[in-house]
Amino acid sequence: MKSIFRLAFLVLILMQYPAYGQGVKSSDWVNYNRYAQADKQLPVPGPAENRVVFMGNSITEFWAKRDSSFFADNGYIDRGISGQVTSQMLLRFRQDVIDLKPALVVILAGTNDIAENAGPISLRHVMDNIVSMAQLAEANNIKVILCSVTPAFDFPWHKGLHPAKQIVKLNSMIKSYCVENKIPYMNYYSKMVDDRGGMIRNYTIDGVHPSHEGYEVMDSLVQREIKEVLQSK
Repeated sequence: MKSIFRLAFLVLILMQYPAYGQGVKSSDWVNYNRYAQADKQLPVPGPAENRVVFMGNSITEFWAKRDSSFFADNGYIDRGISGQVTSQMLLRFRQDVIDLKPALVVILAGTNDIAENAGPISLRHVMDNIVSMAQLAEANNIKVILCSVTPAFDFPWHKGLHPAKQIVKLNSMIKSYCVENKIPYMNYYSKMVDDRGGMIRNYTIDGVHPSHEGYEVMDSLVQREIKEVLQSK
């Protein structure tokens, strides 16, 4: 009898789980709620303030946690959300970037598209999303830095996709767009890649996400670029 009750309970849980999961995805797939309150509480920047927003996925989100002094000391705003693809970032770009009225946005995106977090997508469509974010920023008088995708030999959560070559291709597309449109290209990739096309071991905790040492490399690179862009305003 107990086994029957256990089986019935398990079936009930399994029946509810898909419905719950679908409900979450349809209600806020973009995750507008993640920073909604923080965005509202952020004051309008003063006349002399050069606000900088970092838009991205988990690599950006974890940056402020594992290397918090970099953001705190410089007054940078982190708007990364773990797991996000470029389509999600594009949809929340107005709320989490434009409405904050920054002087500059640093966009690091594309890893999760290559990892097929939202299903297969062509690099062309990934690039279209990145370009759309850059164009939205520029249309609102926000300077842009586009970043290379950081190296990864494999994804722990979706093994076997062989992303290294795809990352190189996407980075080439991002760099070409930057050159053609005179947008700064932040090349993290060449400073963090190993001989397999993955991330240097000391710079990562899992082959994808940077360690504190990896973030320190990124700190020094992007800090120089941010200063140059803001000085040229």
